[in-house]
Parts: sequence; C-alpha cells; structure tokens
Amino acid sequence: MTSDKIDLFYAIHHTRAMRRLKPDPIPDGILMQLISAANQGPTGSNKQNASWIVVRDVEQKVKLAELNRKAVDAYIDSPGSAAPERRGIVRAVKWQRDHFSEIPVLLIPCLTFDTNPTNTWHAGAAAGGSIWPAVQNLLLAARGLGLGAALTTLGLSDRPAAKAVLGLPELVEPFAIIPVGYPMGKFGPLTRRPLEDVVHYDRW
Repeated sequence: MTSDKIDLFYAIHHTRAMRRLKPDPIPDGILMQLISAANQGPTGSNKQNASWIVVRDVEQKVKLAELNRKAVDAYIDSPGSAAPERRGIVRAVKWQRDHFSEIPVLLIPCLTFDTNPTNTWHAGAAAGGSIWPAVQNLLLAARGLGLGAALTTLGLSDRPAAKAVLGLPELVEPFAIIPVGYPMGKFGPLTRRPLEDVVHYDRW
C-alpha cells in the first residue's frame, strides 16, 4: 500500500515500534507533517499546552544518548528482561542504545503547566490525557509516511538532567523521546492478546 493511501485501520494494526532506523535525514516538510498531525490531538480544557522539541543537533543527541544508555543498561539488568519472549525486544533496545545519536531526529513531546506539578499523578496520569493522543497521532502519521518510530521514556529517567540538556523552563515537562527515521526493517502485523482476554463488561 502506498503511503498516501494507507487505510487507518491497516495502519493501526501494522504500526509496531521500529527501533532500528537509518541515519538518512528527514526533510523539514515531512517533520512538520508529523508535528501537525500530533498538534491535532486533544488537550484538557483545550489548553493546547503541548509543544515539541525537534532534536537534530549531534551534540544534543549525544547528551541524550548518554542519558538513554544509563537507563537502558539498568533496564536490561532488571528481572524479566532475559525472558525468552523478550529477547527480540532487548536486542532492538540495545541496538537503539548503541546508535541513539545516529538516529536523524529525536522528537520530545512536552506539556506546559500553570504551576509546578504537586505530585507524580498530576504530572503523569492526569496530564497524560493532554499529550498521549498527540503522540499516537504522530506515530500513525509516521507510519503513513513510511517512517519508523518508537516511543521511549528511558532517556528521561534522570529528569533534571534531561531537562537541563533540553533547556526546558521550570514549568515545562518532557513526557517521552520518540526517535524517528526511515526503518531498516519492514512493517508487519502486530501480535497482541486476543480480545476475549482483554475485554471486560461493566466490571472486572
């Protein structure tokens, strides 16, 4: 299917995390298409307080890559990461760790708060409704344009350090890092649990 005729439901069922990405640059017009799609996402009370940092500078990517490396190494050493069903994911995560600064673009979705978030729920679960729809829009737009992407939060594990690298004001919080580029592999159908395992009616 061509990128301009891809069916929405086809895209939803064929948009997997693509961590192995080519270093080829992405044209500005394509990047703006992605962010324009993201910008259509809803925000609480229609505040439209979401914003995006486009990281292409090599020195900036190297700094974020180091933060990501530390977090990935801790993740890989955690219980469960060596489970057989996770080995493919771990290999891809390691590849991304080792090539993070070579990925052409890192997109950082952010939210601007009126006051300092008073707790992690305020800054996470409650605020997430104003940024995650935008992120999903971006991931689907990337799929439609033949680009690979993978949402990760590991590189933000040391939040003060990440905010310092990005030069974020006190009331602006980053929510993820989304490496974007042309995929080395091929898109394919997703493997997910069957609906009868995940759907509950009226109560658990």
